Amino acid sequence: MNQLWRLWCKALGEKATNDDREADNIACIRTFIFVTYLITNVCIVAGVVRHWNDQPIIIIEHNVSSLLSETEKERLLSTSRNTTYH
Repeated sequence: MNQLWRLWCKALGEKATNDDREADNIACIRTFIFVTYLITNVCIVAGVVRHWNDQPIIIIEHNVSSLLSETEKERLLSTSRNTTYH
């Protein structure tokens, strides 16, 4: 276990100080920063994968929609639902 910790500390970067206890504390802080980066990246990737194939939603504002006829509104909405991206 001690050798695994030593290798992990070397993987995090060069030894911060000559004092072993202080260097271990710094390695723990570096490990915490690494874990937070890892969790953040996993959440970002999960969000991208979750919304990978979502269709765009067309939002028609009230003042613009009053200018369009009902047939034009239906055509716009049906087009946005039927569009696929490759």
